[in-house]
Amino acid sequence: MRSTKRCFTASGNGAAGKTMPSGSTHDSITILLAIPAFAAAYAATKSVSASTVVAAAFIFGGMMFGPDLDTVSRQYSRWGIFRGIWFPYRSFFKHRSRFSHGLLFGALFRTIYFMGILTLVLYLAAFAYAWLAGGRTASVFDVAHVWQPFGEFTRRGLGDNFLLLTFTGLWLGAASHTLTDMAGSFVKTGRVTDFL
Repeated sequence: MRSTKRCFTASGNGAAGKTMPSGSTHDSITILLAIPAFAAAYAATKSVSASTVVAAAFIFGGMMFGPDLDTVSRQYSRWGIFRGIWFPYRSFFKHRSRFSHGLLFGALFRTIYFMGILTLVLYLAAFAYAWLAGGRTASVFDVAHVWQPFGEFTRRGLGDNFLLLTFTGLWLGAASHTLTDMAGSFVKTGRVTDFL
């Protein structure tokens, strides 16, 4: 069994783990870079609310939704009682693979995975409710209709670009983690691991 300190490093265990920045380093960098993320979003949108969405998603992306969800890490542990939803993800993706840590695919695959898990949970809840209440069981199309009001609510209340701004912040927060890993690997070994 690994010690708590080792579980909470961003880099896992073994010799390769010694070349990567710690979880504390990643957290500090995430918080510091949220300020320029807000500034860049404001320069692009001239909107404080849009910039706040990007910065908040950036922090969430770096602290809770980052590449290290593919192993036991601070990000994984922060999900508390809900961390079990990431077990299939951890089992499917090898740690530091291009599909979990990759700049191009990492945040996209995590978002698709997370939305799939939420949809499955909604479907199972609707199915259980129908079974207990003796009503008609929900079809997959019924569950798809559940997402439609969510989309309408976000567009009406938070703007047409809310989901795009959120994904941009998530991607940037995760990218800061990957770029920090690449820099740490280069400084300590002279090599950059393929994260694309």
